[in-house]
This record gives sequence, C-alpha cells and structure tokens, in this order.
Amino acid sequence: IKDTAVAQPLLVAAAIATFNELFAGDTLPQFVAGHSVGEIGAAAVAGVLSSEDAMKFVNVRAQGMAEASNAEPTGMAAVVGGVAEDVISAIEAAGLAPANVNGGGQIVAAGSLEAIKKFADNPPERARVIPLKVAGAFHTEYMKSAQAPLAEMADGLEVHDPRISILSNRDGQTVQSGREYVDALVSQVTSPVRWDLCQATLVEAGVTGLIELAPGGTLTGLAKRSMKGVETLAIKSAEDLEGAREFVDRKSTRLNSSHVSES
Repeated sequence: IKDTAVAQPLLVAAAIATFNELFAGDTLPQFVAGHSVGEIGAAAVAGVLSSEDAMKFVNVRAQGMAEASNAEPTGMAAVVGGVAEDVISAIEAAGLAPANVNGGGQIVAAGSLEAIKKFADNPPERARVIPLKVAGAFHTEYMKSAQAPLAEMADGLEVHDPRISILSNRDGQTVQSGREYVDALVSQVTSPVRWDLCQATLVEAGVTGLIELAPGGTLTGLAKRSMKGVETLAIKSAEDLEGAREFVDRKSTRLNSSHVSES
C-alpha cells in the first residue's frame, strides 16, 4: 500500500465508493473538492469522468509518478508553524518547492532528499520541519515525466461538465468546464496544491458543513484550523457511514428550509 502506484488508485476508489454509499437520489453536496490525487475522485463524483475512466486515469498517473519517483531520491517534508510568506521564501531559498500550501499553518516542501535534510536541520523561524514518508517530490518538476502519458490519455477520455460545483487545486476556484478541469489534473502533477485557497472559497461561499470521504482525517484536521465555525465529519471506516448520513440529512434539511424562506 505504501507504493504510490498502489496507493493512488486505492485512494480514488475509496472516495468514489464512499460517496456512492453516502449520497443517493437528488441529494448532493453543494461543492466537491479533492486534495492532490483526491481531485480525480472529485472528478468522478461530480460527473466530470465516469468512475471507470477515473480509475484508468489515476492508474496512469500513479504509474508515471512512481517511475518519476524512482528516477532520483526525492521526498517531502511538512513545515508546521511560522509565517506562511516567510516559510515559502525559506523553502525556495533551500532549493525546494512549496508543493502543498494547506492552510492551517502547514506547508509541504518537496525536492531532493539531501536538500530536505539540510532544511530540516535549519528550519524557518518559529516552525518545525517534519519529513514525510512519501515516495517522491510530488507536485514539483521532478514529476515532469509523468505528464506526457497522462495528457495523451486525457485527450481520449469522454468528459462532461460537472453536475456539482467543483474546486481546483490550481487556484481554489470553481471550474465550469469538465475539459478544463481534466486539463488542470494533468498540469497539477507538477504544480503546487493550493488547498488553502480551496478552503477559503468554501468559507466565502458560506459552507457550514464539510465531510471528508474515506480514508478521512487529514483534511478535516486542516479545516478545524482554517475553517472556523464549519462543522466537520471524517469518514474513516464503514462504521462512520450512519453518522455521515445523519449529517447529510441534517444539513440538507437546513439548506432546503433556507431556500424556501428566501423565495
């Protein structure tokens, strides 16, 4: 499971399966967003890609990124604390890239293992650097070789415009065009994940509840720090589904009542 070629398809499959168990009929969330490989699961649940095509797409992505990771020793490290602008400047000064800007006081640096070690030994002011157990420097130019086969495959996919407002890791904004979203999935292989901007968009839209599909926990943790006042629920196993359904029913009732009163 630690092999990214295996982990990525498993993550997307888990997200799709959880969504299908949770949402049925006309009840759908107002927004959907995925973090990194989670964007492919988001594409499936929003109707941009069929579930089958999403799994084919993530398989090509996973294999390409695994090969790119094996080309040279690279990795990632979480930087917790500090001032975001100062942390990003320190990351770049160390010859690394800010691969994930997650909000909540967390930015992930990526690059060569040697540079990460030096960076961890000399962290930015008021920050901690925690090396992560990942296969390589995802969302950086080290993944460039994975893009061409992914772009070729994407060109042949049947793509639809989203049925749910879907956010992009590129800039945190909603994407109206399914083809634009899929093209962004390809470019995101070497571009930073701006999860901080995705969260900001949700807060600005007045979202009151957030469910993290399985395997949940990480994104709700970030939301608790960045999306104050937004109720969160993480689905970590099948045992959490009943509570998640109740969560959806409660939020849907409030939303429908709000729509009626406004009209």
